[in-house]
Amino acid sequence: QVQLVESGGGLVQAGGSLRLSCIASRHSFSSYAMGWFRQAPGKEREFVAAIAWNGDNQYYADSVKGRFTISRDNAKNTVYLQMNYLKPEDTAVYCCAADSGTGSLRIGIADYWGQGTQVTVSS
Repeated sequence: QVQLVESGGGLVQAGGSLRLSCIASRHSFSSYAMGWFRQAPGKEREFVAAIAWNGDNQYYADSVKGRFTISRDNAKNTVYLQMNYLKPEDTAVYCCAADSGTGSLRIGIADYWGQGTQVTVSS
């Protein structure tokens, strides 16, 4: 079992930045691909970004490409999502997820999910 805990959400003005963190409970963190997802009120959960177990490959939704950056520090069992040039439409609950591969994450499948952290972008 892997427990994932997100932090770093908050209220920010449009054009601002936030960095989300997700820390995993297990030392086997480095064997998992990690991803970030978001869900806005009244909408389905959507894929945001994913990163391979070794950090070599990253994938992004078209809506965040060029603005968001996913990274990881396996020594700290942590994955990050740096969000720049935030827009009101980025407002959502963001959660991280872990799976054996980025392919599954990119289609919304994951073995483990965090509870999420709220990001609100004001106009």
